[in-house]
Amino acid sequence: MSNPAHPEAVQDEKLGHLPAWDLTDLYPDPQSDALEQDLQAIEKKARAFRESYAGRLAGLSGDDLKAALDRYADMQDLTGKVMSYAYLVYAGDMSSPQSGQFMQAMQERITRLSAEVLFFELEMNKLDEDHLQGLIRETGLAVYEPWLRDLRAQRDHQLDDEMERLLLDKSVSGRSAWVRLFDETMASLRFPFQGQELASAELLNKLTSRDGAERKEAAQSFGRVLGQNIRLFAHITNTLAKDKETEDSWRKFSRPISGRNLDNAVEDEVVDALVSSVVDSYENLSHRYYRLKAKWFGVEKLPYWDRNAPLPQDDDSLIAWEDAVDLILKAYSGFSPELGELGKQFFDNPWIDAPLRPGKAPGAFAHPTVPSAHPYLLVNYQGRTRDVMTLAHELGHGVHQLLSRGQGPLMARAPLTLAETASVFGEMLTFRALLDRETDVSKRRIMLASKVEDMLNTVVRQISMHQFEARVHDERRKGELLPERLGEIWMEEQKAALGPVFEFEDDYRNYWSYIPHLIHAPFYVYAYAFGDCLVNSLYAVYEEADEGFAERYLEMLQAGGSKRHKELLAPFGLDASDPDFWKKGLSVISKFIDELEAMEG
Repeated sequence: MSNPAHPEAVQDEKLGHLPAWDLTDLYPDPQSDALEQDLQAIEKKARAFRESYAGRLAGLSGDDLKAALDRYADMQDLTGKVMSYAYLVYAGDMSSPQSGQFMQAMQERITRLSAEVLFFELEMNKLDEDHLQGLIRETGLAVYEPWLRDLRAQRDHQLDDEMERLLLDKSVSGRSAWVRLFDETMASLRFPFQGQELASAELLNKLTSRDGAERKEAAQSFGRVLGQNIRLFAHITNTLAKDKETEDSWRKFSRPISGRNLDNAVEDEVVDALVSSVVDSYENLSHRYYRLKAKWFGVEKLPYWDRNAPLPQDDDSLIAWEDAVDLILKAYSGFSPELGELGKQFFDNPWIDAPLRPGKAPGAFAHPTVPSAHPYLLVNYQGRTRDVMTLAHELGHGVHQLLSRGQGPLMARAPLTLAETASVFGEMLTFRALLDRETDVSKRRIMLASKVEDMLNTVVRQISMHQFEARVHDERRKGELLPERLGEIWMEEQKAALGPVFEFEDDYRNYWSYIPHLIHAPFYVYAYAFGDCLVNSLYAVYEEADEGFAERYLEMLQAGGSKRHKELLAPFGLDASDPDFWKKGLSVISKFIDELEAMEG
């Protein structure tokens, strides 16, 4: 059995060399002296910090406050390094009791140490606004102005110090424990398929098989096994929704989504405009496209397991890892040599974990770690075109994280609404590279259809999940939702989003339960649609732009979390608060569908 802290690369007969990450850039192993030394250093720094500053911030000069923030940022970098390592070890094998125990131990220890410095942000928010703004104008404190701006935005929702301490202390036995239960349950599930027992990532890959019987068997097995565990998933969902309602009430958030929007530095009305624009476009986008797909399959109705099925003419050939890497890096370099060089670092170094393994986290992610280290990417590469796009997507996150680390530990991470920009842009660059090199009309149609499906999955499907999530949180305020009710809401939103061309079996009503973002990060999913529409508008500017677009784009990524969306988009003549902004982004998808319809004529 592979060590999740040091997994082994795989030489696949069809896909070639699939790399595994090496976490020793963070720590040698979970029992290492280096890790223990850093934990002790955090403890020492935290206690000294408290002794130096607790109860004294109001009397400090601007330069002294800056010195305090420098020390605070240094501790954040160190604690982030520890927790990044613990999570990445855990993601390597969520079924390992040792990995789970290690992550829990690190969470508990870091939480105890974080409690020592909890006072700092709370006390900063109690400073007089005029006094603080004067210090920002007149001293070196100005370098932290964006971080202070975002911190101060939370003032109206801040609780008293003891309550904040209680919430922090209880987090490891509360929300975090429920999230871990979800992750470990999903990682341990096995789904019967053709006499085998497959993990979720392996089974979901069968939904893109050329064999319709395989797609059907996989879809039914997935829904059936989820159904066997649906009471547990419903209990986790209900508990976390109630937990969020309780905290939202204490913090005086008017809506379940408001806290997430505040964290994302985006106004409620901007997100509402995005959601309503997408919902209003269901008929023009997803309904219209899937009618086309049914026609290509020669049927009036599509079973739900054919949503991501390859088109009948698609040869569905596998793409070896090296070919995928070459394609993506050429696409990135063609846009900007600097972007290509940044991306190349991930393949020249052991920063990517690509093979499937039992217990490994399903799906894909880019973990930023901390500015003093480097990001790591996790994918489950199986050679499909979608896997190539996923790799291009996660690499976009990775280069964004490399570019923004100059902002330091407190401001490097972009809000979710902007965090998807580089990833979706990287996907678009890769898709355009694929499309431009293809001259066969039939193959271009297949590629264009595949891209439309990816965009519908990113925009329409994510907004349908958002609608499901919003309804669940709203109804949970009236009482616990039974599994049957959760299934009803899911089916209503899926039918609305995907359209009347689909036929759904009863097992599909359990599919809501496997979506990790609904558990890990409530109201995350709209960020995908935000990012896709933003990139569509941005790409349109790129195609029409004069010299200098790439430089402005890289500057935008370098800003990390130091600027808000209005500031970042202004150099491109874009404004997400303009209702037409979302229509412009959605029109890109609509035009692709127009092109597909024209090919039919």
